[in-house]
Amino acid sequence: MGLGRSGSSQDFFMEVYMIERIPMSKTGNQKLREELQHLERVERGVVVKAIEVAREHGDLKENAEYHAAKDRQGHIEGRILELKDKLSRAEVIDCLRVNTNSIVFGTVVQLLDLDTEEEITYQLLGPEEADVKKGSISVLSPLGRSMLGKEVGDEITTVTPGGKREFEVIAIKPSAFS
Repeated sequence: MGLGRSGSSQDFFMEVYMIERIPMSKTGNQKLREELQHLERVERGVVVKAIEVAREHGDLKENAEYHAAKDRQGHIEGRILELKDKLSRAEVIDCLRVNTNSIVFGTVVQLLDLDTEEEITYQLLGPEEADVKKGSISVLSPLGRSMLGKEVGDEITTVTPGGKREFEVIAIKPSAFS
């Protein structure tokens, strides 16, 4: 990571700040909190019991149940640490209260693909919440970044893994959830 485009130390610190903070809707934040609570209060206990039962079966070197339970425990503990980290860095945004004069985090954006004339609708959410199949993309994705700040009627050009794509912003709406 180097200095920002203009090379100033202020740009550098803004880049670091932006990398550290994770934009997230209130709904997305609640889902992560619920997952964390489930892992800590339920899954942790289940895997500890599975390890205890597997230990009772004797030789641990050749005990597949024991190794599977220990692997599961490692995955659970890793996910717990990941969730705690993301939640501690979350910048929670109420998607019902965002300004829809231009494209910002949480807005629902209707685009016209200028190559195919197909209309596409996406909601801009955080990386943890993005799911293209459900109509949401990450605000940090190439398309998400190129949409930020655009208004109805603006054209967007972005480079995706499939090549250069061009869109026109048709509508910007508020989210249906917080």
